[in-house]
Amino acid sequence: MGEFARGVRLGVDVGEVRVGVAICDPDGLLATPLVTVPRDQNPGKRGIPSDMSELARLVAERGTVEVVVGLPVTLAGAEGSAAVQARAYADRLRPVVAPVPVTLTDERMSTVVATRRLSERGIRGRRRRKVVDQAAAAEILQGWLDAQRRRTTP
Repeated sequence: MGEFARGVRLGVDVGEVRVGVAICDPDGLLATPLVTVPRDQNPGKRGIPSDMSELARLVAERGTVEVVVGLPVTLAGAEGSAAVQARAYADRLRPVVAPVPVTLTDERMSTVVATRRLSERGIRGRRRRKVVDQAAAAEILQGWLDAQRRRTTP
């Protein structure tokens, strides 16, 4: 098995209203929440939605080597409408952040886990709504990082 490739990665949790973003260290050990970006459903004549423009800015600013987008599959492993929307988002994001690759990863239960962890820390109500998407993005990215290390560690 090969070695895990170093580099900063962004984790993305795509929602209908907001996009949560997380980042990891260059060694790929720890994902941390970064920012929540309002989702731009109507880019109009601009063409590129403002949330994707912001992701492209973060990719360039942070020297990102990969963007990991959560794919919300059901507990049974099936893909519903949310997964279809996440795939469409990733497909639209690819040319915006190219040549940086966009990878989809199973994100089952990421928002549930993030919400539970925030509640355990006493973060509730409006404060939680502001950060739950980026916390979910951190869960998505951390799960992906851990899976990559398991694949490359003998």
